[in-house]
Amino acid sequence: MRTLIFLCLLPMTVVLHAESLTIERIFASPSITGPNLRSLKISPAGDRVSFLQGKADDREQLDLWEYHIADQATRMLVDSRVLVPEAEKLSSEEQARRERQRLAGLRGIVAYQWSIDGKALLFPLNGDLYFYALESAEVKRLTNTEAFETDPQLSPDGKQVAFIRGQNIFVIDIGSGVERQLTMDGQGTIHNGVAEFAAQEEMDRDTGYWWSPDSRRIAFIQFDESPVEITQRYEIDADSVTVVDQRYPYTGTPNARLKLGVVSANGGEKQWLELGEQADFYIPRVNWLPDSRHLSYQWQSRDQKTLELRVADLPEKHQHVRITETAETWVNLDNDLSFLKNSEQFLWTSERSGFRHIYLYSNHGELIRTVTAGNWPVDQIEGVDETAGVVYFTANKDNVTEQQLYAVNYLQDDAPIQRITQQSGWHGIAMASSANVYIDTFSSRSQPAQVSLHDAGGQRLTWLLENALDENHPYRPYLEYHQTTEFGQLTAEDGQTLYFRMLKPANFDPAQRYPVFVYLYGGPGAQVVSNSWDRRVLFEQYMAQQGFVVFSIDNRGSARRGTRFENPIYRHMGTVEVQDQLAGIEYLKGLSYVDADKIGIFGWSYGGYMTLMSVLQGGDAYALGVSVAPVTDWRLYDTHYTERYMQTPEQNPDGYQTGNVLSYTDNLPAAGETPLLLIHGMADDNVLFTHSTLLFKDLQDKGKLFDVMTYPGAKHGISGSTSQTHVYRSIAEYFQQLKP
Repeated sequence: MRTLIFLCLLPMTVVLHAESLTIERIFASPSITGPNLRSLKISPAGDRVSFLQGKADDREQLDLWEYHIADQATRMLVDSRVLVPEAEKLSSEEQARRERQRLAGLRGIVAYQWSIDGKALLFPLNGDLYFYALESAEVKRLTNTEAFETDPQLSPDGKQVAFIRGQNIFVIDIGSGVERQLTMDGQGTIHNGVAEFAAQEEMDRDTGYWWSPDSRRIAFIQFDESPVEITQRYEIDADSVTVVDQRYPYTGTPNARLKLGVVSANGGEKQWLELGEQADFYIPRVNWLPDSRHLSYQWQSRDQKTLELRVADLPEKHQHVRITETAETWVNLDNDLSFLKNSEQFLWTSERSGFRHIYLYSNHGELIRTVTAGNWPVDQIEGVDETAGVVYFTANKDNVTEQQLYAVNYLQDDAPIQRITQQSGWHGIAMASSANVYIDTFSSRSQPAQVSLHDAGGQRLTWLLENALDENHPYRPYLEYHQTTEFGQLTAEDGQTLYFRMLKPANFDPAQRYPVFVYLYGGPGAQVVSNSWDRRVLFEQYMAQQGFVVFSIDNRGSARRGTRFENPIYRHMGTVEVQDQLAGIEYLKGLSYVDADKIGIFGWSYGGYMTLMSVLQGGDAYALGVSVAPVTDWRLYDTHYTERYMQTPEQNPDGYQTGNVLSYTDNLPAAGETPLLLIHGMADDNVLFTHSTLLFKDLQDKGKLFDVMTYPGAKHGISGSTSQTHVYRSIAEYFQQLKP
């Protein structure tokens, strides 16, 4: 195993009145990392940047703000408490939708949309819809009903708003306030314009309808969930128990049936598209072409080995497959399809080379050229400048642990790639529709998020949030004890490179031996080892300041490394990931300052699963484990996610048995020699609480001792500052057992 370490150094500073970091302060208001700007967008007029920001006394209550570029002034546009002074009352559907969007725990204005002329904004609040006109600075309430309006979308001409009410699509005229109901049959198991469970949770699609560019029609998905079996899920709160009949698509069982239709914005007859003879499929993406005559949709086979881009000519009522992507394992989804307005061409990304890259096609499906290539993946297309023929994209081309912005001319063969962002770290990009300017949300392991506005060449035009760690920053009193992050590399069993990161304890003495806090996720679609200020930076800093070596390694199967790195988990989840995690443990045990008998591991969701599999398969590698909201039996997880990697239980019975946590519980010492803490929200509708109760019963039947912390009423993320504080205090206290 070879090892290479380099440092992400914190600038030298002099700090007075240094304070020790506490978990309570990490989750308190105001945010210790400085203001958190969410949903950053450049207005279509290009004159201002809008964003959501939490209140100083409650960072989870969001208001709508703007930065006016010409005036260089920041101001609040809409105060959510003024509009709705009382506590919000969310419908069960909206609660579930926010959980899927990872917005659970937030209140106030959690989403908004610009009108295409840049003169107004639309946002939902407390179940009703509001329209804010910039010129008058007035808020107009569009709906005022007992029902709950969700997923509002402005028409491209800015004159109408579509929304979902009671499983049907409605349109309201902004000027007159007149409503029209476009679908009538949404009831029971029939849903119109809504994203089904699998689409919301696993496909990154949280809507089920799309306006045509000319604002005359709406394409929508109708799904019938009657084939999906009903699961009685118990939502256990502090003083009540609710039995929820949830149609949960367990792997290997039937999915909802899908239809794709188009309806006039004035109502009337629906035009249903012919989707083929196969009854079992997914529709992960729908996109109109600029002419409003053609509608594209991506058709995905149930086994996810085939993805077709289909284009329908609506007046002619015929359609053609433009691109077919296939894989022996699975085809990953993306949001990169870009139909060009000034030519009959589109940009598409594909992993056919082993790495995601950009390709230019004609609208008839003919490949024109390969735009990017190399042994590195494109993360996503961020913007297209059709006038210059340039596509902007993010990637880790120069460093696996970073995300940078790049540009390339898609009209030229073998055009050179230009790196736009330069600062080492993580650049989150929000580009204007014209691609002439972009917002850069930059962070690193030593710098919380900074937000700035740049021209397309990378020149900074202004700070939106400098967030400098100066004497006024809320993190400044804790800066003296901020530990340096070290990055390094190991080699996996098949020769591929594994990246890790590590923090040494505060007041590090190389002559001492320290316990280890291992944090992992380990699942597909995620990367832990990055040079970014992610949401667990502060907790890892806290653990380092408590005297722990803090360590994370990205195993095979995780994201941003190409298909060869991802594919080893196919049909074998919970195997190669554990091997790679154990390779990291072997590296740690070889360090003179690590106490090899005091290594603990913590993970959440897939990380909770990996914690259990690592402890139960790792022999004496781990002295302690904390598992939060873990999958324990993949037969209890949903179709789209599980079958992508494992096929169905009928097709892969051995893989499901090998990947089952309960297959290894005999390995846990009976008398608690390896302490194990299991944590789960008691109203989790994603990784059902059943996963943990099955494990509880199995361990009890086998006489194994373990500890439990459950959270009444909590969903998968156990959200809210109070609950988060308690979760992480529980984890930290549990790890204290490893200290002398």
